[in-house]
This record gives sequence, C-alpha cells and structure tokens, in this order.
Amino acid sequence: MRIVLLLRIFELAPFIFVFFLGSAIGSFLNVVVYRLPEGLSLLWPPSRCPRCENQLGPTENIPIFGWLRLRGRCKNCKTAISARYPFVETATALMFVLVFAQFGFEWQTLGYWLFFSWLLALALIDIDTLTLPNPLTQSGLVLGIVFQGAIGALMGNVAGGLMSGVVGAVLGIWLLSLISWGGSVALGQTAMGAGDSKLAAMMGAWLGWKLLLLSGFLACLVGAVVGLLGMASGRLGRRQAMPFGPFLALGAAISTLWGGALIDLYTSAFFPAI
Repeated sequence: MRIVLLLRIFELAPFIFVFFLGSAIGSFLNVVVYRLPEGLSLLWPPSRCPRCENQLGPTENIPIFGWLRLRGRCKNCKTAISARYPFVETATALMFVLVFAQFGFEWQTLGYWLFFSWLLALALIDIDTLTLPNPLTQSGLVLGIVFQGAIGALMGNVAGGLMSGVVGAVLGIWLLSLISWGGSVALGQTAMGAGDSKLAAMMGAWLGWKLLLLSGFLACLVGAVVGLLGMASGRLGRRQAMPFGPFLALGAAISTLWGGALIDLYTSAFFPAI
C-alpha cells in the first residue's frame, strides 16, 4: 500500500507543481489587470492594501492561501479584499493544469501557458473597462508569431511556422472587422471596438487560421447565448455594451485544448467522405 501511495504521489507531483506555478502567475495577473489600465508600474510598489497602503507580508502574498489566511480582509485596516483575487489565481492554476494535462512535457506547454495568461488578463480588463490595451494585444501578437516560428523550427520548417502565424493574424483582423461591420449595420450602432480585432489577430498568430475560425465561431455562439439570456432576464439592455473579449478568449482556450478534436468531429459528421 505504501508503495502504491508513493507512486500516486509521484504521478501527481508534476500537476501539484504546475498548479502552484499557475497560482503564482495568477497573482501577478491580478496586478496586471488592476494596474495596466491605470498606467501604473507593474513592479513597484509591492502588493499592498489599496486603502491603508499597508504592504503585504510574505505569508499574506501566498497565492490563494494568503487570502484565506486573512479571511478576505486587510490585516491592518480590516478592509474587505475582493474574492476575485483568489478566483483569478485559482483559475490560472487550473488553466495551467489543463494545458499540462493536454500537452505534457512539450515546448507547446510553455507557449500555451503564456498565451492563456495573456487571454485571461485581456478578458478581465475588458470586463472591467470595455477596453483591450494595445500593449497586451500587440505584445501577444508578436509572441504568437515567434511561437509559431519556434514550433516550425522544431518541425524543420521555420518559414512555414512564421507564415502560419502571419496569415492567422491577418485573417483575425479581417474576420473581426467583417463581423463588426455586419453587427454595426444590423444594430445601427458600433458593434465592436478596434481592440477585438487586435485580440483576434493575436489569437490567429498563436493558433493559425483553422483554429482561429473555430475560436471565432465559438465566441459568437457563446456571446449570442449570453446576450439573449441577459436580455431575457432584464440584466442586459438591447443596446447595452457588452465586452466581447472574454468570449474570444474562451473560444481561443477551447480551440487550443480541444480544437483538433472538434474539427475532426465536424468533418466526420458533415464530410464523411473526406
């Protein structure tokens, strides 16, 4: 029994490490989401209470558990600390575990950890401010093309990898611009901001054109369902602005993890002879 237990612990050890790594990255994403839209430094000052400015100690800075230890309140002034902080840390940790479970000890894992971190930060900022900051979308696009080139190099075709990233990025801009134009005509008002097209370009750079199309379809599908439910429940007005970035990010995440299987399922169902 002890040997079996030790083997199970050994098998789980990488996932436990990845979980805590992801939670640490999630802690930094909280800083990015809060400070970047405000134009503040991401590195200074260290994490502190926004009300009394008391700097958090080492144990209070531990992702997830620091918030639980403080019971969701500043130790100094007792101001409530938003539950979104541990939520983002946990969500990032789970995303890292999902990517690791899907791709294992491969170079793609490191790249997709980075990609998912960018997606989560952009989604949260869009929810908060209805904007998608250029520093994140532009840097994410460049990193996506570099990632495609690196994957191409591993397969002996650097040019092909770079071309895949560039084509995906260009298609992303065109695709979202076309959807935005169609939505604006249908609604009689601006349907999407320019940031959505830039996010789609970033997604295309990372995923290539096939998975970009799938991501866009999933984003529109989920966004439409959420929008209709919101209007039906009275929580969302007919012409009320709704951030589309989170739906694009969700579509990209699903396509990254299971896009190949979804495309194969679609092909076998509608084009069985191919």
